[in-house]
Amino acid sequence: MNINRIPESELGQGSGIRLDVCETEFDLYWKMALEVCELIKANNAQGRKTLMIVPYGPVGPYRRLAWLVNKERVSLRDCTFINMDEYLDDKLQYLPIDHPLSFRGGMNREFYSRVDPELNVPEAQRIFPKPGREEKIWQLIEQNGGLDMCFGGVGINGHVAFNEPPEPGITMSNETFLAQPTRILKLARETRTINAFMNCSGDLDGIPENCITVGMKEIWAARKVRLCMPRDWNAGALRKVLHGPATCHVPSSLFQNHPDATLYAAAIALKSPEPEIRLYNK
Repeated sequence: MNINRIPESELGQGSGIRLDVCETEFDLYWKMALEVCELIKANNAQGRKTLMIVPYGPVGPYRRLAWLVNKERVSLRDCTFINMDEYLDDKLQYLPIDHPLSFRGGMNREFYSRVDPELNVPEAQRIFPKPGREEKIWQLIEQNGGLDMCFGGVGINGHVAFNEPPEPGITMSNETFLAQPTRILKLARETRTINAFMNCSGDLDGIPENCITVGMKEIWAARKVRLCMPRDWNAGALRKVLHGPATCHVPSSLFQNHPDATLYAAAIALKSPEPEIRLYNK
């Protein structure tokens, strides 16, 4: 059966990834924020530290999470947030933190600056993968006895973090792909294109070519994996992730074999990606 023709009502059935459908992308952001907040509250109640891999995008959960933390007085003092990835310049160094595309700057604007200081994640526990210190991410996971959760968006080519699928002509086994640790790499053309559409008014030249990303090795170690697909262009990958073969050529599809993976999807991302020419100015 052509997976693009699976009816919306049957999506998720038989998949190793649970599907949680949200009416709108904003409902998705609230669900994600609530799940993160509840996990932290449960760990706090048990006297446990919380270690999470988090994205900068989707950005939507962060203001909602900050609101929940402040309203319910949830302490983040025992949390360590490891951000998934960051753009790099041509010298393979971080973009300046005040650059509009800096994920480090974005986390400060959208989350850390919005949490009451007495509740906030300590600065030393706000981690980004750093060029030349790639091994630190795995060391943190080992030192903390494991990783509670990883959540993040799914790219147009099915990537999670910036773990791009192998380029055409490159042979790689799923096992080799899953073993890749934190590393520097070049962004796929598809990723740069959709990011230019979302963040740079379509200017491909405005999106950096290089990045550093937490690897599939680290993400797979998470006890819970939560994937987010909030937009219409996610529809092209959604059925591949849920019902296609589990393959490194659609990286998020590999989570069909993870013990606790959920996909939060806005209803608009469930549309069948059948070809059509859309007439915007009828």
